[in-house]
Amino acid sequence: MASKASRASTQPTGYKCAECGWTTAKWVGRCGECQAWGTVEEIGVTVARTTAATTVAVPAIPIADVDATAAAWSATGVAELDRVLGGGVVPGAVLLLAGEPGVGKSTLLLDVAAKFARNVDGPRTRDVLYITGEESAAQVKLRANRIGAVAETLYLTAESDLGSALGQVEKLQPKLLVVDSVQTLSSAVVDGSAGGVTQVREVAASLIAAAKRLNMTTLLVGHVTKDGSIAGPRLLEHLVDVVCQFDGERHSRLRLLRAVKNRYGPTDEVGCFDLTEQGIVGLADPSGLFVSRTKEPVSGTCITVTLEGRRPLLAEVQSLLAASSTSQPRRTTSGLDSSRVSMLLAVLQQRAGADLAGEDSYVATVGGARLTEPAMDLAIALAVASSKARVPLSDRLVAFGEVGLAGEVRPVPGINQRIQEAHRLGFTRAVVPASPKGPGPVPKGFTVREVDHVAEAIELLFHGNQPSHVERKIVPLRPRGEDPRASRN
Repeated sequence: MASKASRASTQPTGYKCAECGWTTAKWVGRCGECQAWGTVEEIGVTVARTTAATTVAVPAIPIADVDATAAAWSATGVAELDRVLGGGVVPGAVLLLAGEPGVGKSTLLLDVAAKFARNVDGPRTRDVLYITGEESAAQVKLRANRIGAVAETLYLTAESDLGSALGQVEKLQPKLLVVDSVQTLSSAVVDGSAGGVTQVREVAASLIAAAKRLNMTTLLVGHVTKDGSIAGPRLLEHLVDVVCQFDGERHSRLRLLRAVKNRYGPTDEVGCFDLTEQGIVGLADPSGLFVSRTKEPVSGTCITVTLEGRRPLLAEVQSLLAASSTSQPRRTTSGLDSSRVSMLLAVLQQRAGADLAGEDSYVATVGGARLTEPAMDLAIALAVASSKARVPLSDRLVAFGEVGLAGEVRPVPGINQRIQEAHRLGFTRAVVPASPKGPGPVPKGFTVREVDHVAEAIELLFHGNQPSHVERKIVPLRPRGEDPRASRN
């Protein structure tokens, strides 16, 4: 009598999409999930079996007796990447780096590979293997020469076959493996073209198995789809240990690295990089890219502090009001949510007495920054009020806080952290939301004014240095023809 472990239970048949894995009972010409044509193929007969228990080679041990030194972080030499990962890379970990074409993924990992190979944290020999499937070895060498990423123990090979790539890994057994990219490798033992669901699953599983067995850190480059999500099966993100997203505006030099998934560290850190002709350089203080430099104060500008993950960054909001020539004034924004800016204009008109009905408004950020945090509301409101009153704000002032439809200024996370960052960069004043716990310890020489209504903030900055808690009332801004210098302190 056949054993239970070898007895077949069911033998289902059907059709499956080779791109996304969608299944159907009947053949169709177009996939119902990813809408690809000609990718639906018949599934071979599958036999469901149960797995019998086998002899245990390594018995389980108490977790207190596990040696964790083998999985200690190791610095890569790129400080911004180490910040995002929580201190560095972990031996045996597999990291997936995804981003749009041309954002700088290959340049970043080539720089990481070279610095890791130069023994940045000790005298140990570090062999690094860089496998490229998208370029030739000569093309990668040209980039390495341009960005200064040449090291004696950095090895380079151009492979598109998974078996050959694994052979290179077995021969060298590097401490760090870089694969650019996982969608360009293909295996001869499975069907499908390179980049397909079946191939990506097989390539990822083979590379992860080699990384765990050799205790080798592996960095994989992943492509993205049109909507910005990582290409390939969702299983790929579940298999790897760390998933990082590398993005940035095409017309901006700034690149941001975020950890979407991290089994060994935080997922709320952000790494900032500057893309130059000499490669990618980490930015310990990227605030200079988002703040303009003018000889004299200009009305309509306000500096704010935003939080990217746990990292405070300074940014500048600019506003310009002009008389409208049409019955419907224009509301134009750049780097900000247009719906939220329209809401703030309505709040200023109804709650702070600003007559904006007949004026075109243009609100933008500096340096291509995109600000989506609600804490930017107060800075936007003050920039618009400054433009309306034609009175420049102090160049040593920062403001942040969320503004509600009733005009109230609500507390935001990290108030003291934002204040400390503003003080570090030379600012001396801050307008912040009123909080029951207060703003926390304030640096010496730094003035913090708490407000709980947008009209109070306008009264404080434009109509005199009033007490922190004034009566909430509609505060009319100065008419256009009045000299703003006549009432300044």
